[in-house]
Amino acid sequence: MTSIRALAGACVAAFASLCAFVAPSAAQTYPTRSITMIVPFAAGGPTDVVARIVTAHMAQTLGQSIIIENVVGAGGTTATTRAARAANDGYTLITGHMGTHAASVPLYPKLAYHPEKDFEPIALLAGTPILILARKDFPPKDLKEFVAYVKANAEKVNAAHAGVGSVSHVSCELLHSILDIKPVGVPFNGTGPAMNALVAGQVDYMCDQIVNAVPQINAGTIKAYAIATPERNPSLPNVPTTAEAGLPAFQAQAWNAMFAPKGTSPAIVASLNAAAVKALDDEKVRKRLLELGSVIPTAAERMPEALAALVKSEIAKWSPVLKPAT
Repeated sequence: MTSIRALAGACVAAFASLCAFVAPSAAQTYPTRSITMIVPFAAGGPTDVVARIVTAHMAQTLGQSIIIENVVGAGGTTATTRAARAANDGYTLITGHMGTHAASVPLYPKLAYHPEKDFEPIALLAGTPILILARKDFPPKDLKEFVAYVKANAEKVNAAHAGVGSVSHVSCELLHSILDIKPVGVPFNGTGPAMNALVAGQVDYMCDQIVNAVPQINAGTIKAYAIATPERNPSLPNVPTTAEAGLPAFQAQAWNAMFAPKGTSPAIVASLNAAAVKALDDEKVRKRLLELGSVIPTAAERMPEALAALVKSEIAKWSPVLKPAT
């Protein structure tokens, strides 16, 4: 989250004054009915889990239910297009991530939306470190053996992912570019189904967000070779970092965030941001997210301006990596 913190530092004061001005009136008029939260992947995946944990608390604060609607397809871009075209009245939102709101730009030349132009950023919800995972009987015993094995068998091995543009896809594209290999990709309609295939031994390996992997790693149903962050994660203390395991060039951390269609009023954005911030300060919410390995954003990182800056920087980061893969 270091890069996110660097972007966020100057945003708090301006948005705090805005919230002070608009939040009281927003609280009086919004929401008056249930809110739909679109999740662009199948139920049970990392984005779905984070969205459900945070919105359950937000619903209590807002006084209205938040209904999760899972819409799968095209690496999350089908759902994100739908969210971009929804009414900007605050009743249709989306929990997007690095794939839908950054990597999609270089991967989909005819993308029907633009993350910077077609959405109002609300709040960053969680950082989610990336792990290199494999089926439990995959031959390599550690990351060095994994690198040697996939290089020697690049035409035979396969990598599962949740669709072109998903976090599992783009993070493994980064890995493959570092290793200079092009293995077969096996797409699924969500990270949950991809993980199920990995557990069943139907695919060889994948790069996945920690939220989706902790239970399976602890149960011994899959292998974890390394975590692609500078430090080990408290939820998986025995999993080495990529630097420790011999591949320091592979550093990847995803994120999940909340967006509204462009033109949603500042009052509604402020109300939703305040509810999200309150959820992330709740001890039970924090505990659940931390147990799953998530990195909880700081107060500065949760602001809409900080999220807008993050989206812009992530598009710039992933474009040179992913354009050669298209």
